[in-house]
Amino acid sequence: MRAANQMQVTEFLLLGLSDDPHTQKLLFILFLGVYLVTVLANLLLMHLVQADSRLHTPMYFFLCNLSLADLSFSTNMVAQALVHLLSRKEIISFTRCAAQLLLFLILGGTQCAFLVVMSYDRYVAICNPLHYPSIMTWRVCIQLAAGSWTSGILASVVDTTFTLRLPYQDSNSIAHLFCEAPALLMLASTDTHTSEMAIFLMGVVILFIPVSLILVSYGHIIVIVLRMKSAIGRRKAFSTCGSHLMVVILFYGPAIVTYMTPKSFKEQEKLVSVFYAILTPTVNPLIYSLRNKDVKGALRKVATKNFPCVFEICH
Repeated sequence: MRAANQMQVTEFLLLGLSDDPHTQKLLFILFLGVYLVTVLANLLLMHLVQADSRLHTPMYFFLCNLSLADLSFSTNMVAQALVHLLSRKEIISFTRCAAQLLLFLILGGTQCAFLVVMSYDRYVAICNPLHYPSIMTWRVCIQLAAGSWTSGILASVVDTTFTLRLPYQDSNSIAHLFCEAPALLMLASTDTHTSEMAIFLMGVVILFIPVSLILVSYGHIIVIVLRMKSAIGRRKAFSTCGSHLMVVILFYGPAIVTYMTPKSFKEQEKLVSVFYAILTPTVNPLIYSLRNKDVKGALRKVATKNFPCVFEICH
């Protein structure tokens, strides 16, 4: 009789990282600062690629798509978190939670796909440079970009469906800062084994297989680079590939920890997921710009054009 009278949860309470008001204010300032850097860094990177014809190459085309996904990903997660950090009741409706989860998975899956595409682009550029222009045509680039966004959508539909099809009738308190599949599974009022397996298998497809392909491609790249006679060529190749590998490690590491073991969602994993959801989109453009001479050159060119007086004083 009790089970029959139970009703489906219509809203969730996001417990966040802390219930201490002082800590919440500090987190708000931290997240707001990180979000502003994310917006400015990604918009600046996309503008530089568009403004400088030297950056009109497949690698920077994919990097622009990654920046767009990063910016959207961060906005989807951080905007809601900032509102909740300032409000006394950290409530989110079931519908808004579902929408946030869907967008989170679409953009996260898209980021995974673009990291694979970018590693393939570097593999072709370094291991098969003579055929690079004929292989990485703009038509192929657009197809790879479209495929990356499509794969994110498909992965999101699977994970979201298997998460939200479960009944949520008991607790509505999510031990997290935002709606994420592993945290939601902990609240389900029925056996979650099927959903866990579906999310795990999708994690294999969207996380484990791509990161394996990336490692294999970079294994080949390292072998080719070490055979180069030119020290300058080796340094430039390692600089470009090093930036990409740093982003891969920062994104895939925490994501695999969270999604390959969804049922074991603990306090430590909550911090891990906050790291890749909030900090990674900020770090990506900084890594690519600070370690890339082409991007720094484009930034200098744009800055000189728009602020000539400042550069005259500096020089």
